[in-house]
Amino acid sequence: MAYLWLSLAFMVPAVLAAVLMRRSIHWGAVALTTAVLLSLTAVFDNVIIALDIVRYGHEHLMGLYLGIAPLEDFSYSLAAVLLLPAAWHLLRRRSVERGAERAAQ
Repeated sequence: MAYLWLSLAFMVPAVLAAVLMRRSIHWGAVALTTAVLLSLTAVFDNVIIALDIVRYGHEHLMGLYLGIAPLEDFSYSLAAVLLLPAAWHLLRRRSVERGAERAAQ
């Protein structure tokens, strides 16, 4: 279960950021990116695990797999898909606000 807790450490902030920035995010793009990234994760995680490049302590996993890839691995891709657009819009908003402040001076 240790990997689940590690996954939650990434997922909770990503979901919170996405909820806070929900009006700014283009959800169609997020859905398409999620489908592509999760598909690639499924393929390449299974490959690197099958080639024995990566090993997991199975006692630390939930026990749910997609092929031979543990389900926890998919949370990192999902967290990135949620967090990056939210961070992008948040940083962009700050940049615009700073530009407006400079113009007012």
